[in-house]
Amino acid sequence: MRRIFKKIARHYFISWRHIKESKNYIFLTILLFLFGIGISLIYRPAIIVDLIKNFIERVVQDTQGLNLWGMIVYILNNNLRSCFFSMIFGIFLGIFPIFTVLSNGYVLGFVAEKAVGLEGMPVLLRLFPHGIFEFPAVIISIALGLKLGFFWFSKNKKKGFLENIENSLRAFLFIILPLLIIAAIMEGILIIVLD
Repeated sequence: MRRIFKKIARHYFISWRHIKESKNYIFLTILLFLFGIGISLIYRPAIIVDLIKNFIERVVQDTQGLNLWGMIVYILNNNLRSCFFSMIFGIFLGIFPIFTVLSNGYVLGFVAEKAVGLEGMPVLLRLFPHGIFEFPAVIISIALGLKLGFFWFSKNKKKGFLENIENSLRAFLFIILPLLIIAAIMEGILIIVLD
């Protein structure tokens, strides 16, 4: 048992080291996210507004009638897929993670502004509890995807890619996944119990 714990701890610390080494990509991801929010506040073509409304309607339909466990599984499944694909598809020059972070920022800015317009600023406090865990998980996975995309510019491409993908998958398993599980539980409780 002690050996298993030591092995898990080792993977956990390697994961954190990889994330710390990715801090420039994390800062870039946060800037892109804020840029997406900013764009949503000043530029709203009808086609994008319709896409967002359709997306929200689809989520409402998919979650209608779900109990607490069903809601947690639904949220976790969506977040896991989004984070995993944002990270893995970063190998294509980081294009997918950039699109993901800009679109997430845009949608969040759009929805937050509409919600504040309808219910006032306190509505944002409902987003805060699950955002504590979900936001870092999303930002880290996108940043790791961006980092994966930059392996093309390293001197030893094969070695750089293999190390990067191994450490990114480890970070996903030991850091991102637990954050997403906690976020899904908190969000599920907020949606089912408090609504």
